[in-house]
Amino acid sequence: MNSLLGQHILSVEQFDRDTITHIFSVADQMLPYAKREKRTTVLNGAILGNLFFEPSTRTRVSFGTAFNLLGGFVRETTGIGTSALAKGESLYDTARVLSGYSDIIAMRHPDSGSVNEFSNGSRVPVVNGGDGANEHPTQALLDLYTIRKELNSHDSDLDGMHIAMIGDLRHGRTVHSLSKLLCLFKNIHFTLISPAELTMPDSVLDVITNAGHQFRITDSLEGQFDADICYQTRIQEERFPSQEEANKYRGKFRLDQEIYTRHFKSKTVIMHPLPRDSRADANELDNDLNANPNLAIFRQTDNGVLVRMALFALILGVENKLKQYEHNVPWYAAHKD
Repeated sequence: MNSLLGQHILSVEQFDRDTITHIFSVADQMLPYAKREKRTTVLNGAILGNLFFEPSTRTRVSFGTAFNLLGGFVRETTGIGTSALAKGESLYDTARVLSGYSDIIAMRHPDSGSVNEFSNGSRVPVVNGGDGANEHPTQALLDLYTIRKELNSHDSDLDGMHIAMIGDLRHGRTVHSLSKLLCLFKNIHFTLISPAELTMPDSVLDVITNAGHQFRITDSLEGQFDADICYQTRIQEERFPSQEEANKYRGKFRLDQEIYTRHFKSKTVIMHPLPRDSRADANELDNDLNANPNLAIFRQTDNGVLVRMALFALILGVENKLKQYEHNVPWYAAHKD
């Protein structure tokens, strides 16, 4: 097992199976704090620098929420245009400065490899919140954590599972990172459904093949998919050279209750890293799926807080001190399911 104490989190490739098991065990312990049944101030006085140079809602807010729930403070920068990077400052210089103001940094940037470059100048641990079309390691961890929980509720497990990934698999950093994590498990079967121009990169397919897993590539959402997990993604329009080019693929693989019933098992879990594109010409996951108990997209977002809390605790070395700094909640906390 790899220790995360004081470490950057830049890529899923730094995790082994034992480390993932440990992260998930710590994440399980975070549930009463995330549900506001208890609170812990184990990171009282610690500061998270939340640096998001690319648009984000869930990732940015959940990083901040996770840190706050551990008793820490959050300072944020959003958008390159509002930062010194717009004045020509290098990532190295930005890192040297902002790491002096923080105890840990979470960062998102539109360029592949940028977070790794930033980490070279940072004096504190850096967590990758997404770097271009490259990786999104914490999203992959929360996705895997969700898959494990959903499968366990059906008396199944990660080993031997079948996942169907649908949409923009070329530019979708979430499917790249998740595929690599799944390769740490046994006998995984991948069905990769996308337009021919948006297929999974060869570099990811090589990882799947070298790990001894099976995959099938198709550009058609037809036939019966015997999948345990249906992982839908949006067209990553910000990665295309033009809006016109992205629009060619919008709405290619829509999923609604009728299509779900026709092509998937009754217990197939529906996942999406969000945001789902609900515009009429895209409508990736129809609102008629909202009442489907197998729609796990909002359980995913809840799980993201647990996993990010666990990472902060492990990186800063407080995972065994949670109860020592635990307090009762003095306000009414609604039950969060």
